[in-house]
Amino acid sequence: MVDFKEKMSVSKQCKVLNLSRNFIYYTPKSESEENLQIMLLLDKRYFETPFYGYRKITVWLQNQGFVINEKRVRRLMKRMNWKTIYREPKTTICNPEHKKYPYLLKNLKITYKNQVWATDITYIPMNKGFMYLTAIIDLHTRYVLNWDISNTMSAEWCTKVLNETIEKYGAPAIFNTDQGSQYTSEIHTKALKDKNVKISMDGKGRAIDNIFIERLWRTVKYENVYLQSYSDGITLYNGLEKYFEFYNEERLHQSLNYKTPSSIYCLRNVA
Repeated sequence: MVDFKEKMSVSKQCKVLNLSRNFIYYTPKSESEENLQIMLLLDKRYFETPFYGYRKITVWLQNQGFVINEKRVRRLMKRMNWKTIYREPKTTICNPEHKKYPYLLKNLKITYKNQVWATDITYIPMNKGFMYLTAIIDLHTRYVLNWDISNTMSAEWCTKVLNETIEKYGAPAIFNTDQGSQYTSEIHTKALKDKNVKISMDGKGRAIDNIFIERLWRTVKYENVYLQSYSDGITLYNGLEKYFEFYNEERLHQSLNYKTPSSIYCLRNVA
């Protein structure tokens, strides 16, 4: 593993080991033990009531015995990247300086690999602190093309993962994201435009538009993260690496007629 006393730079060691520097320099997020406990509860609660806003979540937490107000709940939900599912008559502008793109997947038949990729960021709880996980998935095959962890949700990080994926698998026809500032940023949209990829974005507050990757997060967390209780970034990365290999190569998916994502993705592509 990485040795900080080695003459070879940490950057070169990470490159040789195919590791991201994001978790090598990981330091736990500065939240109290109670806040971390609340965030873990919220993470699990999201899969049961993703339509709850901060007001209902505040009441729910108070009923669990926590002395907490709406302001604190909103801050923790924002830090976790909680995306409440709801309908809006008009799309809310997240960042007026960033262009928003229409949702292209409505009524679209996804019939071949690399037709549509989707990505998202999710919160990963740890024994002390937390990190963020991003992944890019091929919607036709459910194949996880690439993933990474970081202690920040930056546009540069998301773009790095995107560029790595395109370099390895080629560019998709459509790339779908939410309206987060990471994805509406100039650096991220330019990376897609340069490859002539059509940009699709979920409606504001419509996490259900990206339902396949939301299902992936639920699967990853209940089958791995919540069971392991990771202590640091390195063990988290190693554990997720093994899990995603299992997810792609061994896990049978009912939606794929009990085949693996890898077995479908590796078939000859027919558009």
